[in-house]
Amino acid sequence: MSTIPVFGKKVTGANYKTRYGVYAVIPNADKTKIILVQAPNGSWFLPGGEIEAGEDHMTALARELVEELGFTAQIGRYYGQADEYFYSSHRDTYFYNPAYLYEATSYQSVDKPLEDFNNLAWFSVHEAAAKLKRGSHQWAIEQWLSDHHN
Repeated sequence: MSTIPVFGKKVTGANYKTRYGVYAVIPNADKTKIILVQAPNGSWFLPGGEIEAGEDHMTALARELVEELGFTAQIGRYYGQADEYFYSSHRDTYFYNPAYLYEATSYQSVDKPLEDFNNLAWFSVHEAAAKLKRGSHQWAIEQWLSDHHN
């Protein structure tokens, strides 16, 4: 059994709120670019988000992709769980974020994103990895790269 990678620094004595999330690495058709979502605070993330009560990974991911991208996607490989500790100054909260990370093997644009406050952009694989705020999301791109660019 492999060890779960952990990112961020856990602050001793801080009260962490657990926020389970599911995210996908979504490449373009020729696998040269990856789409990222920019939150209103300027930070870049893989598409995805919090798993809501009663949702499994696939249900949450499908909902998040429609909300953020207006996409449906075929989900391929599960890369695994990567844990992240971070402080959100916007929410004044410490978060423990177990992230479940997947690959999308294809996608279809079905509508405009339901959330109109994010920016969406395609970046080269290495530029995408460099822009990502979360180490767990960078780890997912590394896993994707090892699958597709040996």
